[in-house]
Amino acid sequence: MQALSGRFRNPLLGVTIYDIASAAGVSIATVSRVFNGHPRVSCAARDQVMEVADRLGYQPHVSARSLARRRANVVAAVIPMLTNLFFVDVLRGLQDRMAESEFDLLVFSARTLDEVDVQLDRALARGRAAGVLVFSTPLADARARRLGHTSQPVVLVDSVHPDFDSVSTDNVEGGRLAARHLLETGARRLALLMAHPDSIPASDRKQGFTEVLDTAGLDADSLRIVHASDPLHHGYSEAAGYDAMKRLLHAGDRPDAVFATSDVQALGALEALATAGLGVPDDMRLMGFDDIMLSRHVGLTTVRQPMYELGRLAAERLVTRIDDPDREPAHTVLSPRLVVRGTTVDTTVARSLRRIQPVAVS
Repeated sequence: MQALSGRFRNPLLGVTIYDIASAAGVSIATVSRVFNGHPRVSCAARDQVMEVADRLGYQPHVSARSLARRRANVVAAVIPMLTNLFFVDVLRGLQDRMAESEFDLLVFSARTLDEVDVQLDRALARGRAAGVLVFSTPLADARARRLGHTSQPVVLVDSVHPDFDSVSTDNVEGGRLAARHLLETGARRLALLMAHPDSIPASDRKQGFTEVLDTAGLDADSLRIVHASDPLHHGYSEAAGYDAMKRLLHAGDRPDAVFATSDVQALGALEALATAGLGVPDDMRLMGFDDIMLSRHVGLTTVRQPMYELGRLAAERLVTRIDDPDREPAHTVLSPRLVVRGTTVDTTVARSLRRIQPVAVS
């Protein structure tokens, strides 16, 4: 069926860019780029689109073109669990880089990972954004296909997929840093407060942690693991850490050191220890992962991931992808570092051990 012929097309609707894309054999995005003077269009495609538009008598509506341009100056960020303190510095880096560009930032917040697809559909809606940043979201096959079929550039933050640009932290190495430090303090009865098992960052941190135990000749199977019971925040909450520590203490045979897969969990665990009349580091060593601002105030030993750099580099990568949509996907992995404070060693020792290390980018 020739949907573009005068016999089948409703003349009252006029010619649209969808008609032109179909007749020219190109994507809608290509047609839009041609009409908006985007430089990343081949001469052959540009000539083909203009020839078809002229033949069909296409008359762009001035206000519609103006609206399209405004929408093209927006980038979308899909962020699950936005209230997680991890995102404070990430968003600061993202916003700082966006402020240096021509783009405005539109944030779509999903309360849980189960709501991510709904927010993705909104962010990817036709003409809504020039590109999309997807944060801390596992990319199962169906979701990857959904993103692969869109014409909008996509950058993953805090997750990795071979088909898309990504910026992430080496969470496996972060888990190794945590295990090495706790072993160096003399701890041998170790426990792990995990986020939700489906959380890829938490699983990677667990992997690095257990690798070091194996290398040290400790039985990784003896590692006590308590999973979070907070489905709303995927386990990344103070309440989840508090509950996990309470369950760990009630199980008996108290460990001498605990690694929580996020700082917010560790803060909840710290409260549970205080409620039980236990102190750190004398009764138990405790450390987290992230180095959020609150952790610095309470003296929490942690593995710092460069959250500000995550946001800024992700924004930079998206701007680059928008300007050069045909480039090969690039993956940036940032190096974490150990930050020693008073929840694992005496505060005097902590001050002597604390050191600044540069953020490594690969």
